[in-house]
Amino acid sequence: MTQPADLSKLRINRDAPPPGVQSAVIRNLILLLIVAVLIAGGIWYMRGRSVPVVQVATVGAPVGAGTGAPANATSVTANGYVVARTKASVSAKTAGRLAFLGVSEGSFVRKGTVIARLDNADFQAAVAQAEANVAASEATLIEAQADRDQAVRETKRLRDVRTQNANLVSPQELENGESRAAQAEARVNAAAARQRVAEAGVRLAVANNENTIIRAPFTGTVLRKDAEVGEVVAPSVGGGLTRGAVVTMADLATLEVEVDVNEAYIARITSDLPALITLDAYPDTAFRGAVRQVVPTADRQRATVQVKVSIHDRDARILPEMGARVDFLQPTRPEVVLADSSQPAARPIVRVPQAAVYEDGGASVVWIVRGDRLTRREIDAGPVSAGFREVRTGLSGGEQLLIGGVETPAEGMRVKIGT
Repeated sequence: MTQPADLSKLRINRDAPPPGVQSAVIRNLILLLIVAVLIAGGIWYMRGRSVPVVQVATVGAPVGAGTGAPANATSVTANGYVVARTKASVSAKTAGRLAFLGVSEGSFVRKGTVIARLDNADFQAAVAQAEANVAASEATLIEAQADRDQAVRETKRLRDVRTQNANLVSPQELENGESRAAQAEARVNAAAARQRVAEAGVRLAVANNENTIIRAPFTGTVLRKDAEVGEVVAPSVGGGLTRGAVVTMADLATLEVEVDVNEAYIARITSDLPALITLDAYPDTAFRGAVRQVVPTADRQRATVQVKVSIHDRDARILPEMGARVDFLQPTRPEVVLADSSQPAARPIVRVPQAAVYEDGGASVVWIVRGDRLTRREIDAGPVSAGFREVRTGLSGGEQLLIGGVETPAEGMRVKIGT
């Protein structure tokens, strides 16, 4: 007998979700998780982007603060240029066409060396003509002297004859002889004067010819050629094709630095004050120097005083017109007098970049970067000197100051220091 079929397997389980629904739920959960991760990453990225990257400058230790301050510390800095104390634009003393130029840029020449020569054919002809005039005047003088001597002898003979016998020579004949002798003497003097004029003409012609030769006025180096062979040169520029100078030269042994010091700090600059010179071309090398002269006048427009600094460390890399920064070294610390004491006390000096000082409501402030936040602090700042400002109070040294990256800083603003 056949067993009946088990119909329980045909029962539908309505509590279990269909397989398609279950797959859709899992897929949606995965998509939701991905979206959440993307949103979180976007928020994190935008927060990172919203933090400005700033540039900072670390404040150095105060000059003159404490007993361990350096004996020579920089308290004044100024910018300027390297110049040659002995420098000249060498030109011809007369106008002419340049026929020879024997130097080029960098040529070292000694005083009196021939640098160039003008076309001097006409000047040489003038010398020859003047010498011929001298020869002609000498011949005229000799002839006049001979006539004079003859007239003197004739007059002497007439005088002797009249002395022996007054009837043989009349007084009128003697007077005529003496007159002829005096006239002959005058002609000799005139011929001698014309000879002197002719000799002076020779000297003038020779000097004019010499002026066509251009010589070095001092021992130095040629910095620039201002004319070429074939060009017309003259003592001064007359326009057109005329050149005013043939070469520009300088004595590189007299190089020094000229800087403009803010007049608020000029009292600290004295003669022979030591200094360190840093060229813009070689920022990692410092050259020793000293103050040679403080120019006794100020520039009222710029409120500066020019200071000339000699360079002690001679170096072939130092060239005229190079940009330079001079740090003046103070052998003694600045002093102030306390209100309750007649004894001077050291006054700490902090120098910060000009860009670190902001003007806010009439007050000078700096923004200190602490961690990743900005902190505002008021200071007592002095005038600008070579891109730096002296801070008398408000900073102690070691702070990191904001110098760029934020246009409008605010208290507590979150920032990130750039590398």
